[in-house]
Amino acid sequence: MTSEAGTRRPGRRPGNSGARGDILASARELFASNGFDKTTVRAVAARAGVDPALVHHYFGTKLQLFTASIALPVDPRDVLAPVYAAEPEDLGRALTTALLGVWDSPHRDAAVAMFRAQIAGGDSGLIRSFLLEVALAPLFERIDRPVGTGRLRAELVATQMTGIMLVRYIIGLEPLASMSSEQLVEIVAPTVQRYLTGDLPGM
Repeated sequence: MTSEAGTRRPGRRPGNSGARGDILASARELFASNGFDKTTVRAVAARAGVDPALVHHYFGTKLQLFTASIALPVDPRDVLAPVYAAEPEDLGRALTTALLGVWDSPHRDAAVAMFRAQIAGGDSGLIRSFLLEVALAPLFERIDRPVGTGRLRAELVATQMTGIMLVRYIIGLEPLASMSSEQLVEIVAPTVQRYLTGDLPGM
């Protein structure tokens, strides 16, 4: 008779086995340590001790799994679709408008909670993966002028947008916290545009 103690068999687990929670926990660990691109559904499944089909059953695509693991209220690629379609000279306004549109919507509390939890946890891996490998990665090729500056430009944009999230929605400094999103777009978009397509001294 073979004991199954200590053995995690792949596939759908019977009853309330916690498989979904195990998958999410494994996904968070791998996305944080390896990044989005280098993490596979198969690797997440192996760490959770389930069949990859079960991961797809619960979460669909790898991007949907990432969205669930970081507790994002909406699919980032859907939110940023207008940004990816924007002309180069309109990228700053499109990006600022899209992000503020989420943060000032009914999804605000969930987005702020995600950001706060990741910062408080002391592990920036998931936020880094989200910003540079999911949200901004589709822009890298378009903003890589001169060649080799695409990632730096994305990181500069990240400083601006995470700063707004922190100061406006978490710390709540006035008058920034009460400013309309339309007014804030007018102020911030030119700076974001310069980061994306403007001259970078010394580069």
